[in-house]
Amino acid sequence: MKLPVALAVILMVAVPARAETPIERGSYLVNTILACGNCHTPKTPDGNPIAEKQLSGGGISFTTPAFNAVAANITQDDETGIGTWSDEDIKRALTEGRRPSHARLSGVELAAVMPTSFYKALLPRDLDAIVAYLRTVKPVRNEIPLAEYKMPVVHQPYPDAERGFTAEDLKESVRLGAYLVTIGHCMECHSARDRGVSDYVAGFGVGGRKFGPSLVQGVQADWKGSIARNITSHPDKGIGGWTDDEIKRAITNGFSRDGNKLGPPMAFSWYAGLRADDLSAIVAWLRTVPARE
Repeated sequence: MKLPVALAVILMVAVPARAETPIERGSYLVNTILACGNCHTPKTPDGNPIAEKQLSGGGISFTTPAFNAVAANITQDDETGIGTWSDEDIKRALTEGRRPSHARLSGVELAAVMPTSFYKALLPRDLDAIVAYLRTVKPVRNEIPLAEYKMPVVHQPYPDAERGFTAEDLKESVRLGAYLVTIGHCMECHSARDRGVSDYVAGFGVGGRKFGPSLVQGVQADWKGSIARNITSHPDKGIGGWTDDEIKRAITNGFSRDGNKLGPPMAFSWYAGLRADDLSAIVAWLRTVPARE
């Protein structure tokens, strides 16, 4: 027997949506906005992540004046991953860049490419959720070469992360967007940079940072490099003249307004999993970024 339409609607409204578990929340964050697999998951020559080696390290390596490093194994493997790390060990690594005392290179901070200055903004519940999810990642034995440090490690503070966020902030679209962009460390690449220092004031969002195979290895075999674009609200130099849908397509599908394919290392395939409300919040926040050339 079919229910009357009005009664069916009442029943649908009366039944609350199932609450997201911490593991589900952690999986969502790790596999979308944080895009951890973009660095930590090995890839095929054409740049596709190898699913059975998820987060086992070696996805990308970096050769810089300050350090040479390969993205670490962050699976639950005891010997080559983080299986022996406590929850607090993982949290400190994420938000402070500190290795536990029993880890390799104990006492040496994680390389500056690890965006701990941005992850500092993670709400406690999201940090807990990320750890809960990482505990479910299957162990994969994959020993990664130790990083080589040529200069002291410097994690440059990011203003919004230093100010912090509250759970109440995430109820408002623009503040939610600011939070997602922060933990997604978008401005790490899209802000002007000079002598290894990002300009989060005059250069905020103006792009220009160059990436190439001499700096980043393992992206894909035929990659020639790319330049981070201006994502301020400037109508011509930035994305101020773009529609919301054009910005969303660029983030999730990697196509520019003119239809040209955008290149790595931006994590388009991970961002494709963002929920509609989160993606809209990111766009709402981007509209607030002052126009700069």
